[in-house]
Amino acid sequence: MSPEIPSPWKEFLEALDSVLDESFELHCIGGFAVVMGYGLARSRNDLDYRSLLPYHRREDFERLAGLGSGLARKHRVHLQYTGVESMPDHYEERLTELLPGHFRNLHLFVPDPYDLVLSKIGRNIERDRQDVEFLAKTKSLDPAILRARYEKELRTIVIGPPGRHDATLEFWIEAYFQKPRSGVRHRLSSRSPRQRP
Repeated sequence: MSPEIPSPWKEFLEALDSVLDESFELHCIGGFAVVMGYGLARSRNDLDYRSLLPYHRREDFERLAGLGSGLARKHRVHLQYTGVESMPDHYEERLTELLPGHFRNLHLFVPDPYDLVLSKIGRNIERDRQDVEFLAKTKSLDPAILRARYEKELRTIVIGPPGRHDATLEFWIEAYFQKPRSGVRHRLSSRSPRQRP
């Protein structure tokens, strides 16, 4: 996890937190999660989120911090809801909070690296493949764990032809993942389990 959020995200998120009237939880995905959660060196001007709690406040939240909002115009970054369908069934149980305690009402969560990789399987554009390669190598991800989670928690619910997603997964494993040493398995995550705000 990144120890702190760089400018202009720091100022943007602190300003957003200061105007929130209740606790909000964002499940961050996409490049923001890879950059802020896992240290990929790439600039981002948007924060994609898959879920917001409380959900019924999403329109209010977008008015405050979405594209075209006053905060977005001032800081030149914004939040945007992205209804990504390729998330494993139980990803919420493996979320980790970014900067717990830093904000009063804003709580940012990122998926574990296996879930983040699998969230990119439906789109699979060049930037997604770069993120997959980065996570696979820097987090020493085990391809057997990735494959098992895909088959158990994602394959039957992801939109699109299963054969295409199967092929994408196998391509990623062949191209980006190191073969595990015999008798050695990596843990799913070295981070602490999710704690709710």
